[in-house]
Amino acid sequence: MGKTIRQLSEELKLSKQGINQRINSINGFRSKHTYKVKNHLEIDNQGVKMLANFDKQKRQERQPNRQAENDKDKNIDQILLKQLNVKDQQIANLQQALDQQQKLQIATVSENHRLKEHVRKLSGLLEPSSATQQQQSNDKDDALSNNANTRHSKDKNDKQNENKVAESNKEQERLYKSKANKSWWHFW
Repeated sequence: MGKTIRQLSEELKLSKQGINQRINSINGFRSKHTYKVKNHLEIDNQGVKMLANFDKQKRQERQPNRQAENDKDKNIDQILLKQLNVKDQQIANLQQALDQQQKLQIATVSENHRLKEHVRKLSGLLEPSSATQQQQSNDKDDALSNNANTRHSKDKNDKQNENKVAESNKEQERLYKSKANKSWWHFW
């Protein structure tokens, strides 16, 4: 003999709605394990056992799902760890490249500083010789006679006069050419 929903709810200490929810959650339960007696629904002994062990059965169904989820999580964790290792390696390579770049920069700066010092020393050696040359040039200018200086200024004045004459000739030629090119039709 089976049990009614009321009897089952008292035995399992669940509400009638809780029993109905369990019945509805199991596929094909009503057609296989329930039958109607007068005005009420009865559940056979196998159905009663299923409803009594409902929690255990749900836990067992969840167990493989949890195992699958755990496996999936482990796979994801392994993938993420591999990615982190790759990123760590990339960061290490970039750090090494940055260190090399900084060392090269420091070496370049020190080399530039050394070369600047060398140039300063060389320019210090050249400045006295150029000062000597300047002094010699000044001495030569003082040694020139007054007559030579006047000749030099005369030559300079002659060149200026020649330039002025040449410019005047060029201006006259330009005026002549412009007049010669103008015909009577150019006036309109």
